[in-house]
Amino acid sequence: MSGARPLLSVVLSFRNEEEVLPELVARLAKALGGEALDYELLFVNDASTDHSLAVLEAERASNPRIKIVTMSRRFGVAPCVMAGMELARGDAVAYMDADLQDPPELLPELVARWREGAEVVYTVRTARRGESAAKRLITRAAYRLIRLASEIELPIEAGDFKLLSRRALDRLLELPERELYMRGLVAWVGFRQVAVPYERAPRAAGHSHFPLLRSWGPARSFAAALTSFSHAPLLAFLVLGAAGCALSLGALVAVALLRAAGIAWPHGAGLVAFALLLWATLALGIGSIGLYLARIHREVLGRPRYVIESTIGFDERA
Repeated sequence: MSGARPLLSVVLSFRNEEEVLPELVARLAKALGGEALDYELLFVNDASTDHSLAVLEAERASNPRIKIVTMSRRFGVAPCVMAGMELARGDAVAYMDADLQDPPELLPELVARWREGAEVVYTVRTARRGESAAKRLITRAAYRLIRLASEIELPIEAGDFKLLSRRALDRLLELPERELYMRGLVAWVGFRQVAVPYERAPRAAGHSHFPLLRSWGPARSFAAALTSFSHAPLLAFLVLGAAGCALSLGALVAVALLRAAGIAWPHGAGLVAFALLLWATLALGIGSIGLYLARIHREVLGRPRYVIESTIGFDERA
């Protein structure tokens, strides 16, 4: 740790949260004000179209610990979080949602676990208040499928509210990939990781920017999770192809035996079933391979993860 009082950086990616930001800043300041540490609040503005930037600039007038990064366009949560992490100066760095579903009051407990020697302190949601039963069911099933298919141990119901030591963060920042699944990457880095349970609150105001059935965000995150840490889709295609071949051969044998026994068989039914099975297997296989090819294409292009338009509160070096 640097100096007698360690520095905690809190990274918050946001888009159009003007209604929430004043309360968020106040609760962060209250939660961290009593801790024996210094802190900085890094707000990464994902090209908001409301008055969020003006609200933060007004808050910064009374709290110089606030620093603001504005993206040149909308890049998404993970690139924004990575931008904040790369600019963070802390001995430890926490990142969390800006909609107050992640309670700032939990930060002192994350810091305490870090002081005890944990390199990564992640939170596990014991309840998800404010979400429909259907969303909770689909999300839980997706988490379990990702964990089952992944080549690393991914905690179930562990979201993006975490604290990383400087050592763990530096290793994370060394990873070159551009298709970022932060939960998986943090788990992949390793080191001593400790869980802290909490109840996730409903949004304090506004509406979700990633509705489950009306946004590509959850689908992109699910695809990134599978293709980042698992070859299960490709393996599933091989298994399905083998099963399809076996089923087709069985059907052909059955047709031959029925005809030999003089039992009528619907004309062309076997051929149609076989053709449909072959088409479905081929389509599924092409789609699975396409996920990986798309990832390879994005990596080969070599574009930066994000482009920053402006910063407020950083020194010239940053």
